[in-house]
Amino acid sequence: MEPVKVAIIYYSATGTLHALARAAAEGAEKAGAHVRLRKVAETAPPEAISANPAWAQHLQDTADIAEAGHDDLDWADAVLFGTPTRFGNPASQLRAFIDTTGGLWYQGKLADKVYSAFTASNTAHGGQESTLLALGNTFYHWGGIIVPPGYTDPIQFQSGNPYGTSHVTGDGPPSDVTLDAARHQARRIVDTAAALKAGRAA
Repeated sequence: MEPVKVAIIYYSATGTLHALARAAAEGAEKAGAHVRLRKVAETAPPEAISANPAWAQHLQDTADIAEAGHDDLDWADAVLFGTPTRFGNPASQLRAFIDTTGGLWYQGKLADKVYSAFTASNTAHGGQESTLLALGNTFYHWGGIIVPPGYTDPIQFQSGNPYGTSHVTGDGPPSDVTLDAARHQARRIVDTAAALKAGRAA
């Protein structure tokens, strides 16, 4: 059987979501998947970016990462979205990308794929769960198969979020526990997508 194809599509302003996305890519690749790591386009005005040195630096550091396109969604068997929380919702940059996918949705090209998501907030209880649930609303409309990490691995009892990997940026960079949770989440969506692919082939 052809390997599972996973698109990891994320938005990161200062690097936290980028770190989680890279860990997820590692987990998916280790599980045998072909992976496309893609960032969404930055839509914030230059003056906002330049006012935050970490934001400007991260934009420069990730200039080599390809931007997400509709072909990445069409190609993938499973899609893992990453976004910081913005008042309990996904960042507008990721929403802007999602809001361009109506054509794919209309053609049925987003249905029956595996979807999952991860996030970060500046503070504890800063909208992590509501952000992941808000993305779930999109997956429902697409006819997607939502695969959360749940408590399906011992790492989940340390990371503590069954909805999706999450991190509190106010505590510093993602810990090994958080990165391992991202790897586990990616492996889980690969395993689920592989089982679906095998079932359909049979």
